[in-house]
Amino acid sequence: MPANLTPQYHKAEAAYRQAESPQEELDCLQLMLREIPKHKGTDKLQAELKAKIAKVKADLQKPTASGTKQTKIPKQGAGRIVLIGAPNTGKSQLLASLTRAQPEIAPYPFTTQSPLPGMMLYEDCPFQLLDMPPVTADFMDLSTFGLVRGADLVLLVIDLGSDNVIEDTQAVLQRFEESKTRLGRETALDEEDVGVSYTQTLVLLNKVDLPDAAERLQLLDEFLPLPFDRVQVSASTGIGLDEVRQQSFERLEIVRVYTKHPKQKDPDLSKPFTIRRGDTLVEVAQHVHNEMADKLRTARVWGSTVHPGTVVKPDYQPMDKDIVELHAE
Repeated sequence: MPANLTPQYHKAEAAYRQAESPQEELDCLQLMLREIPKHKGTDKLQAELKAKIAKVKADLQKPTASGTKQTKIPKQGAGRIVLIGAPNTGKSQLLASLTRAQPEIAPYPFTTQSPLPGMMLYEDCPFQLLDMPPVTADFMDLSTFGLVRGADLVLLVIDLGSDNVIEDTQAVLQRFEESKTRLGRETALDEEDVGVSYTQTLVLLNKVDLPDAAERLQLLDEFLPLPFDRVQVSASTGIGLDEVRQQSFERLEIVRVYTKHPKQKDPDLSKPFTIRRGDTLVEVAQHVHNEMADKLRTARVWGSTVHPGTVVKPDYQPMDKDIVELHAE
């Protein structure tokens, strides 16, 4: 029997995947359990949700050791993207080249010891980029799993300048395969296991400008073929970085919306509101003010798919670079 899960359930499921604390996980799981249709086709999923809720509640009751490091980085921009990889793959140089951040960059391992944020721009759309501590067969910072799980996109950085590129990459992949936070071609929760989460991953083949890079890439493809799309880049020379920005924008399915006040002739083009493809004018109004979202009745739209000034209802789904004039009751 099909589960016939509701949109409300899927929305709670997506929020659960991006939860950054046990309490947030618990809130989302309880909402999922309330929203799930109650019939034989969902008996197994209901049982899994109840077991997960019990586990999270037990974890919340455990005392926290004093001095335990908690990584809490507020989300900013249109989405969160994390850089992961083995030591010395060039993640910090990529962070510096793609953003205005100034991380410590050195030719020795574990220069990055905690997550470092920066803001990456695609045209006028900002993204939060996090450089994570390196991953090896023997070490992985505990914050990495949570931040990867809650990310919108993972950039797996591979060093084409390393003779150990296959072994190092395999160690990173193995770490995630052994956990419930995994790398995938698309972002999703495993339907067979409510605890397993996949985050969309794009491979960055770094140091492509080095003399032996092509040979190492050939060996990588032969002995460790990866199931992810990839971009060849050089953090030091800038090769491929514009494509990284564009791919990030497209993969996160961002829609930029500009607003116009009814009493003003020209729209505000200085800073767009960002929503996801398929969102409606209600989500745009929520960015303006919650009260606006509650009272929204119509809007006028200027865009590529409508006649200038077309009057639409709140369920209208904006296209990228639409200009909207919101009208509340």
